[in-house]
Amino acid sequence: MQCPSLTEEKRLWRKGFRAVAGLDEAGRGPLAGPVVASAVAIENCKLKIENFKGVRDSKKLSFSQRKKLYKIITRCPEIKWGIGVVSNKIIDKINILEATKLAMERAIINLEKKLKIGRSKKSTIVGKIHWLILDGNFTLNTNTPQKPIVKADEKVFSCAAASILAKVTRDRIMRRYHRRYPRYRFDLHKGYPTRLHIKLLKKCGPSKIHRLSFRPVIQAKNLKRKA
Repeated sequence: MQCPSLTEEKRLWRKGFRAVAGLDEAGRGPLAGPVVASAVAIENCKLKIENFKGVRDSKKLSFSQRKKLYKIITRCPEIKWGIGVVSNKIIDKINILEATKLAMERAIINLEKKLKIGRSKKSTIVGKIHWLILDGNFTLNTNTPQKPIVKADEKVFSCAAASILAKVTRDRIMRRYHRRYPRYRFDLHKGYPTRLHIKLLKKCGPSKIHRLSFRPVIQAKNLKRKA
């Protein structure tokens, strides 16, 4: 199995782009809930990723593995990170791709806030991201230099770390929504279009956190009206 490396980050560091952020998202496919993005920057270019065994695309990790790695990543003082969240209502207004970009832009803003707060004489990052590495085949509406890489969460360490932070954060949000809307069992499927979710969606109709612009939700809404 291919493991993410720091090859891409080191290439940019050598060119003078010290503050490099890797980005990834979680939640483009679900029928309910927000899309969540994370931006991760490594403050120490001598960081040993051997100390982060198991960091890879979050989809290839179990719940317990993601939970453990989330703690390791977020507690490491040499790694700075930010989270961006965009609600289902905004997704319906601007579409899921634009909402994903917006979540990433918000994650970058929150990352840069942490960099500014954490500045010190020992810090090598001064509060502004110099380069973005995106997981995907799109670019953001920003002047910051960026490079999209398909499956970057399988190749680039900072993107893999970002995928874990985004996934764990979104799963936590969906478990909280389960307590508010228990009949949809968001704790089990996290809003993804599983058989159980589709069945409950047809039975109960859309909730306030369902994405009303997504076809299965539209169909369930029309079905409920006819009933």
